[in-house]
Amino acid sequence: MSLENQIDPIDMLILRELTVDATISFVELSRKLKVSNTLIHQRVKKLKESGILQHARYRLDSWKLGYQTSAYTQIMLQDSKLHRQVEAELKKIPEIVECVNIVGRYALIVRIFARNNQHLRNVIYEKIHPIDGIDGTNTTVCFETVFSRGIPLEFDYER
Repeated sequence: MSLENQIDPIDMLILRELTVDATISFVELSRKLKVSNTLIHQRVKKLKESGILQHARYRLDSWKLGYQTSAYTQIMLQDSKLHRQVEAELKKIPEIVECVNIVGRYALIVRIFARNNQHLRNVIYEKIHPIDGIDGTNTTVCFETVFSRGIPLEFDYER
């Protein structure tokens, strides 16, 4: 079932508002969208149950929290059958905030936040490299995140 069959224009308006400010109260959201508070509760519940709407989170400023180095590390596996085992081990490393399966020479890419370059080096060589099944890595250090946004929410309901 496509996303377009699961949500309607009211759901889309709710999603757009929540992606701008996930802390908005349902009362304020109902006023803003000119619909009942009950409707907002029902629709948000439906969006959560369908898996479209997932955990509301605050975005933290890594620099202000002392994480001055950010990097993407591509990971090569010894055998593609080991990816779930390796992913489980990577998930235990708190400095890794995201892990994605990719296609090509490398099987995984992870996003790492570290206090500084030495900390990053330790994460890569002391925590990632010793994991059974990892054959090698390639790391790209980020200077800055220019922008970050969610997926586009554009659907044509006129069809």
